[in-house]
This record gives sequence, structure tokens and C-alpha cells, in this order.
Amino acid sequence: MSEAGGEGRDQSGNLTFVVGCVDEDHRGSEEGGRMKNEGVMRKGEEEDDKDYDSPPERQIVVGICSMMKKSKSKPMTQIMERLCKFEYITVVIFPEEVILNQPVDKWPLCDCLVSFHSKGFPLDKAVEYAKLRNPLLINDLNMQYYIQDRREVYRILQEEGIDLPRYAVLTRDPDRPEECNLVEGEDHVEVNGEVFPKPFVEKPVSAEDHNVYVYYPTSAGGGSQRLFRKIGSRSSVYSPESCVRKTGSYIYEEFMPTDGTDVKVYTVGPDYAHAEARKSPALDGKVERDSEGKEIRYPVMLSAMEKLVARKVCLAFKQTVCGFDLLRANGHSFVCDVNGFSFVKNSMKYYDDCAKVLGNIVMRELAPQFHIPWSIPLEAEDIPIVPTTSGTMMELRCVIAIIRHGDRTPKQKMKMEVRHPLFFALFEKYGGYKSGKLKLKKPKQLQEVLDIARLLLAELGQHTDCEIEEKKGKLEQLKTVLEMYGHFSGINRKVQLTYLPNGQPKASSEEEEGPKEGPSLLLVLKWGGELTPAGRVQAEELGRAFRCMYPGGQ
Repeated sequence: MSEAGGEGRDQSGNLTFVVGCVDEDHRGSEEGGRMKNEGVMRKGEEEDDKDYDSPPERQIVVGICSMMKKSKSKPMTQIMERLCKFEYITVVIFPEEVILNQPVDKWPLCDCLVSFHSKGFPLDKAVEYAKLRNPLLINDLNMQYYIQDRREVYRILQEEGIDLPRYAVLTRDPDRPEECNLVEGEDHVEVNGEVFPKPFVEKPVSAEDHNVYVYYPTSAGGGSQRLFRKIGSRSSVYSPESCVRKTGSYIYEEFMPTDGTDVKVYTVGPDYAHAEARKSPALDGKVERDSEGKEIRYPVMLSAMEKLVARKVCLAFKQTVCGFDLLRANGHSFVCDVNGFSFVKNSMKYYDDCAKVLGNIVMRELAPQFHIPWSIPLEAEDIPIVPTTSGTMMELRCVIAIIRHGDRTPKQKMKMEVRHPLFFALFEKYGGYKSGKLKLKKPKQLQEVLDIARLLLAELGQHTDCEIEEKKGKLEQLKTVLEMYGHFSGINRKVQLTYLPNGQPKASSEEEEGPKEGPSLLLVLKWGGELTPAGRVQAEELGRAFRCMYPGGQ
């Protein structure tokens, strides 16, 4: 695609791009939509001196106003080439030299403007141009100022009722000292009265600053993971520094425990969203790349709620083409960043869909205005036939697999009868008397059971003659299992309590002691079933192989 090109067709019907600018005096005349001819680039051929047929009498001109690096990127080129296949659409790419150095009244004319901010782009001039020419805006320009400030992004997300991590803003501004209250402890920070225990995330308020830090608690070794824009094969590095930054303004937010991936969502209008996952840069900072050196990404299916979130983000920020980040944690999805104009890389299906959606938006809005006969085409059932080197064949759209889990450790179980009042109090606290049974799985609940076991063992250690009926060996096993891994997570440990109104009956005649009178609780502890090291390797290898076999399945 040329630097400032309009789409045309030669006598054979091939796509062409013309270098130059649309002349205001000729846009609606017999030359309508044609560029001032400085040269012609034919798709797949070298520049030559042949004459070409002019486009139809009235073309809708779509202007691409961005920095050259963005305008000439592969995704932009692929999508614009497809957009040019619309009979009445011409594409003009604004030259970077014109954008930076010429006044806006000298910029090319267009009916529809695709313009977005990136490093070095004069957004103020683009806003001025939009006021002067009043084109249809694919992405609202004024909202792009807000997207550059994470505080505004979070404010808009909150106003739209979109879930985001709990956060607080620390603004170091002499004129607003009330917004700069920071108290730092060894394993937490308090920001304007809001406490964030480690791990927590520290983000600069400027969305252009990608130096995001994650701070770890001392129990995990302390220090911080420092994230940055990808440099080679790295996207973050570990630092032993545990203290937060003392200059600049930041957003502090709770760390969301994901499965080690970030979900990137790309909208094209409120009714289309493409999603893919990548390895989280907060893990080890190493970027996973394929044999061609491109970052590995995996297709993702969005839930109905996530699709609604995508629609809300697109409409709230008035960005037809918009990318944002999702964190899936604790059974919910949280938006943690809105990036504005973003394209998917290396997805032909996305390029086709994006061009089709954008073309239909442009034609729907502008065709009536210019008296162009057009209606949204009604397509037959989309049979997935694609060309291949062996002829045309059906394209794989979906893969359903039944996969056995990897090797796991044995599941284990221990039973013990308990009579101590603390166990009965716990049973009552969580409504055990309603059904006579109680299951405890949540970390807070398991911690309470562990605290009781620790307390009873401490009393048994200090007073051998104390009236504690629970067996010391069983209590020690209960304590050991609940203390495994140093924290409660996953689904591999649970405690069940069952009410026994007359105590537990004698299991066999060999037992020395008979059953004791009065009610008791039967405590059943279950654990195990974790993936073994070999099982983890099996699972990871299977996942990689599956993605290699079906890289495009969604």
C-alpha cells in the first residue's frame, strides 16, 4: 500500500493504490475520488506509466490518519486491502510528513476518518481536522485523551458498571495534597485510607508509561516484578527492591490471581469481539515465541458476560476498533486496561471480519448521504470453504475433545471423632445444625479448623492431664495436612463435619474403650489428588500439542 493511496482498479479489475491527495475541487466531479496523479502502485507489480480507469463517479473516501509505522503495519495493510473491495470505498493514507508539518487545511479530504493516537502523533491536529471537515469518525478523537490517563479509564469503567480490580489513586500534586496520603508497611501500603496487602500492583497514571510493578510479600521472598514493553524475549524482570516508588503518581490495585495468562480482547463495533490469551508478563518475564519469532497467543472463547463487557467498553469509550485487557480470576472477569485502537496480528479470519464490519459501518452511515445505492447484503449460510494448495475444502471451525487429566497423587481420607466445644461452635457458625452436615472448603473456614487444631495441640503439650478428648495423633495429622503448601488454594483439601447425637458407635469388639455418651461430631479430612510433577509435564505437553494441531480453532 502506498503512503497516500486511494484504491482504484485497472482494466483487468486489479486493485490499485494511487499516491497523492484528494483535491476538494474534484472530489465530487467527474474525477470524484481520484487522487492527483503522482504515480500508481499496482498490487503485486512495479510502478509504471499505464493509465487506469477512474473509480466510480462518487466514491466514499476513507482516510487513514496515523503515524507511518501504524499505517503501514501488516494488520492495517491486510484490512485496508479488503476494505478496498467494497465497490464505492476508496482508501487514502495521510502521509506522515503532511500530518506532522502541514496545517490541517492542507491535509487530504475524506468522508470517513480512521485516526488514533500513538507515540509522536499530534492528536490536537487530528481533532482540529475533524472539526474542520466533519468526517464520520470510526474512533472518537476526544475520548483518546481519556484513554491516555489510567485514572480516567478506571473512572469511566466504574461509571459503566464494569468490574475492575479494587484500586486507589495516589496523585502527587502540590495543589491536591489530600490525594497524596501514603503509608508503607513491610507487607502492605495504605493509600488515602485504602489498605493493599502484598501482592499488589503499582501502575503509573499515564497509560503511555508501561513500567508496571508487582510487589511480593516477605513470605514469598519479597522484592518486585518489573513489567515493561517487550524488549527481545523479555517483558519483565525481578528486582529485590520491595519499597514502592517515591516520585510520580500511581494507581495501586489488588493483585488478581489468574492462571498465568492475560486475555486480550479486540472489538470492531459493539457487536464483534475477538479474544486471545498470552502468557502473563508477571510470571517470569520470558516471552513465548513461535518458530517465526512471533509471540504465541491462544484463541479464547468469551462468555456471554464478557461479550457484554466488550460491548460496554466499545460504546463507553466511543472506539469502534478497540483493544482491552481482561483478567479472569475467582470466577469473574475484570478489565484492567483499555488500549484504544488495536488490531489482532496474524489472523486472516479477523482481517476478513474487521474489513467487512468496517465497510458495512461506513456504507450504512454514508451511502444514503451520497445517494449511493447500497444495502447490507444478505448472505447465505456461511459454509466454511477455503482455498488450499490441493483445491478448495471445508475449513475446521471447532474442535471438541475429551481429555483425561494427568497423573495425580492418590486421594486420601482421615476420620476422627471430635467433642471439643470449639468444633461445635464452628459447626453452628456455618449452619451445620440445619442439615446435620457441613462442608468446609473456603480458605477462611479451613484456617479456622487449623487454628482449633493448633490450639488443642498446644494445650495437650502444656497440660497432659487436660480434658481434651481428641486423639493427639489425629490432631497432628489434621494440622500437618492443613499446613501443606503454606496457603489454602485449589480444591484438593476439604473438611466435612457430621453431627452424631449419640456419639460414634463402637466400630469393633477389639476397641478398648466403648462409645462415650453425649453428642459428638465426625470430622472427615480429605486431601490429595494433585497433579504429580510428571502429570504437570503431561498436561503442558498435551496443551502445546493441541494448540499446534488446531491453532485457529475457537
